Parts: sequence; structure tokens; C-alpha cells
Amino acid sequence: MQKFYPDNFEQKIGFDRIREMLHQKCLSNMGHEWVEEMHFKDDFENINRELGETDEFCRIVREFDHFPSDHFFDLRPALEKIRIEGRFLEVQELFDMKRSLESIRSIVLFFSKQPQEIFPLLNAKTKNVQLFPYIYDRIDSIINKFGKIRDNATPELGRIRNDILSKQASMSKRLHAILKQAQKDGLVEEDATISIRDGRAVIPIMAGNKRKLKGIIYDESSTGKTSYVEPTEIVEMNNEIRELEYAERREIIRILTSFANDIRPYIEDLWYSYEFLGEIDFIRAKALLTIEIDAIKPDMVNYPVIDWFRAIHPLLMKTLKKENRKIVPLNIRLTEERHILLISGPNAGGKSVCLKTVGLLQYMLQCGLPIPISEGSRTGIFSRLFIDIGDEQSLENDLSTYSSHLLNMKHFVKFSDEKTLILIDEFGTGTEPMLGGAIAESILDKLNQLGTFGVITTHYTNLKHFASSANGIINGAMLYDSQNMNPLFQLEIGKPGSSFAFEIARKIGLPEEILEKATEKIGKDHIDFDRNLRQINRDKRYWETKREKIRKVEKILDEMAASYETELKETQKQRREILKKAKEEAELLLSGVNKKIENTIHEIKKEQADKEKTRKAREELVQLKQVIEEKTTADDSAIDAKIKKLQEREKKRNEHRPEKPKTVAKPVEEPENDDPKPGDKVRIIGQNNVGDLISINKKNAVIAFGQLITTVPVSQIEKLSNNEAKKIEKTQSPVRSRMITNMTESRLTFKTEIDIRGKRAEEAIQTIQEFIDQAIMFERNQLRILHGKGNGILKETIRSYLKSEPMVKSFKDEHVDFGGAGITVIELNF
Repeated sequence: MQKFYPDNFEQKIGFDRIREMLHQKCLSNMGHEWVEEMHFKDDFENINRELGETDEFCRIVREFDHFPSDHFFDLRPALEKIRIEGRFLEVQELFDMKRSLESIRSIVLFFSKQPQEIFPLLNAKTKNVQLFPYIYDRIDSIINKFGKIRDNATPELGRIRNDILSKQASMSKRLHAILKQAQKDGLVEEDATISIRDGRAVIPIMAGNKRKLKGIIYDESSTGKTSYVEPTEIVEMNNEIRELEYAERREIIRILTSFANDIRPYIEDLWYSYEFLGEIDFIRAKALLTIEIDAIKPDMVNYPVIDWFRAIHPLLMKTLKKENRKIVPLNIRLTEERHILLISGPNAGGKSVCLKTVGLLQYMLQCGLPIPISEGSRTGIFSRLFIDIGDEQSLENDLSTYSSHLLNMKHFVKFSDEKTLILIDEFGTGTEPMLGGAIAESILDKLNQLGTFGVITTHYTNLKHFASSANGIINGAMLYDSQNMNPLFQLEIGKPGSSFAFEIARKIGLPEEILEKATEKIGKDHIDFDRNLRQINRDKRYWETKREKIRKVEKILDEMAASYETELKETQKQRREILKKAKEEAELLLSGVNKKIENTIHEIKKEQADKEKTRKAREELVQLKQVIEEKTTADDSAIDAKIKKLQEREKKRNEHRPEKPKTVAKPVEEPENDDPKPGDKVRIIGQNNVGDLISINKKNAVIAFGQLITTVPVSQIEKLSNNEAKKIEKTQSPVRSRMITNMTESRLTFKTEIDIRGKRAEEAIQTIQEFIDQAIMFERNQLRILHGKGNGILKETIRSYLKSEPMVKSFKDEHVDFGGAGITVIELNF
């Protein structure tokens, strides 16, 4: 049974243009064949696998720059040719085979180097692909990297080519001798040179003297004043060279035939490898298209369903993008309970675009292509896709527009089931409205009974009423701005839409008397019904907007309340820590006071002092302790009271608004200023050597590593806390000792002069940076840079850099006696 209807289904939904976009992204004929063979499928496992392969390749395109994408040559016709004994590959075909085998090997090696779990589907495709090292090496022994037959491909070919070179050298030498003698005899002009005519070396001679030089006349100039003669003794030498060239060609054919005989047993394996190369080209093209249209692999289920968020028609998006216009995305849901969507609304409001979007995206998906919808969307698999859109009248078959629509409906009713998706545009039009509406309602009822999924557009009121009362069908409306009389191109599911016929007629200037008569004919009740429907829709949009604003305000208040609560808790925590510390200090102080009092009492007792005074001293101490404890408790209670008050206020506010899912706001952390400053412990990113920051500006920082001082770009250092620095220093003692040893050796071998002649500007600047860093570390403040004079460009570049280097105090030309302007002398600033 046909899986889609009619035969031009792809042209009706625009899939032929998607196929063309894929063709443009292919690298080879093999990829083009895969694009042409791409077709609608209903096998869930196969579709899911193809979508997964494309999704994996999208990751390669986004994250890897070095995937092999060169030399996707189709060698299958050449392999088919050499199946016949005695046939051979041409030299160019051999060269293409070598490069394409390199590409196949590079692709297989690329996947073998990646973990299995990253690209499981694409990795599985490489399992049965052979790399043919013997064939590759055999080709490499025959041709060089430029695609030419090697001289040493066989000993015989090497001998023949040596003979050709020897003969050509002898002939050239003899020919120049004859030319020189002819010039001496006055037969040839003094500035004449050897020419080539029909592959033969000839001498240009004046027409009047052509008989005086023995040989064969091959050509003459357009004026007839010059004849081109091949001297007799050169003729034989040319013939010998020509025979050697024939022998060379025969030897090359023998080599190519031998190679074809060698690889003939492996033709089937090679064929499989080129099929693999073509499939990779196809998957790559799908991935590039996926990225271009911002498509994804949706959540897939193995039953009919459409649950899409922000679905976009890719062709319309591309067109609007050129016009700097934005596309309005489509939200649509079809389930087993509500499987038919009846869309109504004004003309040019976007009804047909919705219908085509559903058809195109579902067809793309079941051809193995990701589709442009948002994450979280869900889609299923349909067994058949039917569409009725456009004018299908036919003079040849004597079909009117309405007859062609009825034929389509006959096909739909006959072959549709619960796994079929139908798309019908302008349902019921083309005949007398009352009769056409009745037939359309009966067909819609039958399709609903069959459980068929569908998206249908219409203007008929009876169909809107039927959809409102029938289970399984739901109304949808294309929104329209009735104040500005502009379509919004936005689908709203759950209510029918108005055609806005009278409003559009007024906008384009139809006379009011005509509209009044039309109102009388159709009846005021019908007009009022349509007007009330629009009023309800307008009010609904208004209150939805209000509700959205309230929701946003409540969200802001929730976030603020959570932020305040977090800040209060943090304040409470800090207060407790401070009070705890103060309490500990007070207890320590009091324990000292107690000790002192005890000592005093002891002294009093010794001296027979009054016991009442001793008791009072003890009571005062106890009271002091109680005051401290009460103060601490009171501060904690005050903070708790504030938090409780805030929570009660929030609770009261929540009682007067609808409940909604609770969100936990994360505490807003104040960013700390982590910028390093002089005196901080720092290290170079990627290294474990801890140093002290001496000075810093916007570009560079000066760091001391023990006795070593270096200048480093600010972007390459990071600040360390004292604890981090101590941990690193414990583990770096052996490393530091080795580094100091290496630095001592470098200090002894360091030279204060550097030669950068012949280097490019960027390379020279890099070398000078390293040179200055070493000089600072080794405390050498006088340096010489030998750059030469030349045009002065390198010198100016270097001096521009030195002006921006903070550690350079001054620079000047060397004394004339010691090199002058070819050498720059630098004095460092330390």
C-alpha cells in the first residue's frame, strides 16, 4: 500500500527543496545517490538509528575541526570496469583511488581514537570497513604524490625513460648546432629559436631559403614569410624518441593491468568501503543541514502522536531571514484522545502554513532528518501521510477542482486508519456552501470514527460547531489583530476562529451600502455570533496578558523574599559567630578575674578580712556573667523575630493568590575581588611554582620566584591563598632545587646579544620577549639586538614593541664603529 498520497506529495509540502539543500552539501556522487534514495519510512528502529547517527555527526561538526572531508572520489565505475579481465585503471583513476583510500583510512582512525560511548552508532559503521594497506602501498609504488607514474615503477620503465631523456638531450644538442650553422650561413635570422610543431622540434627559416636546408617542412607562418623545417638528421632522432614513448605507454599499460589483476579479488570489499564513504558523505550533509536550520532529534515514541513546541517551517524561516523578518513558531498537540485539529481563521492568516509545517516536519523526520522544534517536544511514527491542498483540476481527465477534492477524500476514507496522518486545506470548498459543508461534515465524522490523525483548515461554521461537540476533534484558531487588521500568524488551540470577512472588506474599502445589504442577507444573528466570538477572544487575550504580568511580579517578589531571608540567615550566622567569639573572650577574661578574686580573697582570709565584702565581690562577678549571656541571647532572639515576621508577611500574601509550584531561589553571592595585587602569592597557570607578586599593570606582572624575577602576562597568572601556597611549597622543594640548578647553568651560558636577522616580525618579537625575560632573571640590564638594516621594517617593529615593554628603560642605536643602526642597545629598568 502506498505510504503517501498523492504522488507529488514531496512537491506539495516542499520536501523537494529540502532534498536540493542536501545535494548542495554533498561532496561526491556517492552522497548524491544517498540523497536521491532517501525515502519515507515507518520502521521506528531504523528511523531512530538514522536520527542518532545525524545527531552524533552534528557533535563532530560543532566540536571537531579535523574530521577528514577531502577526496571523496567515487571509484565504483572504475572498479566495475576492471571486473573484466584485461581492463585496467587509468592513471588519474589510480591517483583518485589512492587519495580516497587515504580518506577512508583517516575516517576509520578518527572514530577508533574516540571513546566508544561518544559516537556509538557511527563507530559501529566502521567495524566492517577494511583499510587495504597492501593496495595502498602498491599504488604508492606506482605513482608519486602528484599522481604521475614513478620512473622506478618497474626497471623496464626506468630504462625507457632514461633512453628518452638521453635521445632528447642529443637531439636538442644537434638541433641547436644546426640552427647555429644556419644562422651563420644566413639562412635563419639571428634571433630565431627552436620551435615545436605537432610535437616535433623544428627550425623557423625564411620562406625563400626553405629549400636550402634539407628536411621536412611541417608548417609555415600566417604571413607565409616563415617556414618551419625539421632537419633530415633530426627526423630519425625524433622517430626514435616517438618509438620510445610508445614503448613507455605500453609498459605503463602493462603495470596498470598487472595492478588491476592484483586487486580484482578485493573488488567487493573495496565496493563496500566506497559505499561507506558515500554514506558518511550523506550523514555529513544531513548534519550540516540540521545545524543550518537549528533542528534537533526529538523524543521519539513508537506510536502516532504529535506534541511539538516552537515548531518552525525551515523553508519559510530561510525566506524570512533574507527579508530580516522573524518567523512565528507553532505549538501543536495531537494525541489519541484529540487526534484531529480543525483550524479556522482569516485568509492569509497562516492556516496553510501550519498545515504544511506539520506535513513537512513529519515527512522529514520519517526520512531520518532532525526537525526544527524545541527541546522537550515529542513525536511518533505514522504509517501513511495523505494531503489535499491546492487546485488539482485536470482538463485531460475532465476533473473539476471539487471533483479532484472528492477523489482525494474517497482515497482518504478508504485507506485511512489510526496510524494515518491526513492534511486537508480549505475543507469542503469548491461547491455550493451548504451542500459542500454537509458532505465535509460527514467525511470529517467518518475520519474521526476511523481514529485518523489530521490537521484540517476550513471556513465553514457547521464544521466548527461539529468539532466543538465531537469527541476526538478540537478547534484551533489563527489569531488576528482586529484593531490593526493584521494577522498574528499564531495558532491557538481550543476555540474556533473568525474569518473577519466584513472587517477585511471594510479595510480594503468596499462600499458600506454593500456591506449593509450583505448583513441583511446573512442575518444579524450570524454577524453578532461572529462578533461575540471575536470579543470573547479579545477579552481572553487581555486577561491572559494581565495574568502573565501578575505572574512576573509575583516571581520578582518571591525572589526578593528569598533573597532577604537568605541575607537575614547569613547575618544571623555571622552575628552568632561574632557573639560566640566575644563570649569566649569574655569567659576567658572572667576566668582571669575569678582567679584574681580568689587570690584576693585568699589574701583577705590571711589578714582576717570581712566575709561580707568577699561575698559581694563574688556576686558582682556572677552578675557580670549573666549580663553577657543575656545580651547574646537577646541579639539572637531579635534576628529570629525578624525572620519570623518576614515569613508571616509572605504567608499572608500567598493566601490571596493562586497556589503555584514553589521555587527555591539561590542566594545571591556578592562577587569577591580576586584581582591579584603586589605582595600576594601567585603562580603561573598550569605550573606549581609559588612566587611573590612584585608589581602589576594592565598587561604584565613582575613575579619573584625566590631569587629569580620574571615578567609574565597578567592573563597567565592566578592568585593563591596562604593555605594553597603552603601546600604547594611543601611539594615543590625538590622541583625548586632542580629549577635553581638549571637556572644556574643557564646564567653561566646566557649571552647579552641576540641575532634575529631573517626572522619574521612575529617570530622576532616572541624571541625578544623570551630574551628580555631571561635577562631580568639573570640580572643583566644591558642587552644588544642584532636585526640588520635592510628596509628598516623589522627595526621599527621591534622598537614599537620595546616602547610598550615596562621593563625597558631606554634603547638606542649601537655606536657606528660597532654596528650602528643595524644593532639596538637596550637598558632594562632595574
